[in-house]
Amino acid sequence: MSAVAFSLDGRAVVARAGETIWQVAERHGLAIPHLCYSTAPTYRADGNCRVCMVEIEGERTLAASCIREPTPGMVVRTQSKRAQTARRTVMELFLADQPPRPQSPDPASRLWDTADAIGLATSRFAPSLRPDADTSHPAMSVNLDACIHCNLCVRACREVQVNDVIGMAYRGAEAKIVFDFDDAMGLSTCVGCGECVQACPTGALAPAKDALRQTADHRVDSVCPYCGVGCQITYHVKDDRLLHVSGRDGPANRGRLCVKGRFGFDYVSHPQRLTKPLIRKPGVPKALHPDVDPANPWTHFREATWEDALDRAAQGLKNVRDTRGGRALAGFGSAKGSNEEAYLFQKLVRTGFASNNVDHCTRLPAYPAA
Repeated sequence: MSAVAFSLDGRAVVARAGETIWQVAERHGLAIPHLCYSTAPTYRADGNCRVCMVEIEGERTLAASCIREPTPGMVVRTQSKRAQTARRTVMELFLADQPPRPQSPDPASRLWDTADAIGLATSRFAPSLRPDADTSHPAMSVNLDACIHCNLCVRACREVQVNDVIGMAYRGAEAKIVFDFDDAMGLSTCVGCGECVQACPTGALAPAKDALRQTADHRVDSVCPYCGVGCQITYHVKDDRLLHVSGRDGPANRGRLCVKGRFGFDYVSHPQRLTKPLIRKPGVPKALHPDVDPANPWTHFREATWEDALDRAAQGLKNVRDTRGGRALAGFGSAKGSNEEAYLFQKLVRTGFASNNVDHCTRLPAYPAA
């Protein structure tokens, strides 16, 4: 496919191979609202929410810009009165069934941001009856009163994460998002990855405990603290308290997360979390102590500084080396480690603190001294 020249709001532009009208408009700084389309990697456009409609000269109907590719000489108007009227009417229909913004599961959702951009706060249409909330899952809540049937969660589950748990069921006014055979989310085969939560533009699928109803005062980009894959994440924080986690586009995860990476952060503020080093008190033997209360470890341990704790740990390693020899110690390093980690591991091998039974470790290039 070759580049295509066409007119966009009176401007001569060129679409790259495979680009849609929406993508060309975004690249040129023209804002077209969208709800069912996600710019996250590997998501396909679906064109069903009809919020991104544009007018094409010579065509009887409006076109969804997220799925329509331009043709040579096409004349597109993104801000014509006809296109704006259609978008406003669609947004009114969506808002008619939404809970009031103060009670919305996500008052700062993309849906409400789009309503603000169009200049809508309420709808002239009467609401319809919507399903009750489903709070059966420990990490996520289902609020179908906020659902607009954009199908983003279906694509997230079926096509992106390939779990095939979420689908659309029933017909007409009874149509709704379901899990498996219309099971409660907590009783379905959902693996809890939360990709649907991250994709949802309304908060119909949201983290449990109303996490999206609170606005973070800052964000912190980081790496998932669990396995060694290296998924990139963003912490949403308010008043030094972690509200929720979202996936960040990185080479290992492309914005995706597993259940632990997205929801397994409650340990951060757990009252039994150790935040300072502890050293075993004199006379307390090295053993498992079932009588230790995690909320009150002071019966067996004392608080220490990091310097004191590291010195104790280093002295313990030295004692083992001096009394039993270097082969009594072993070190384990990740194959995904950096050159610095490989260099430190090789140094442990050479000094007798570790043995190297993996051939490829010895073939790593030496890390240059600083």
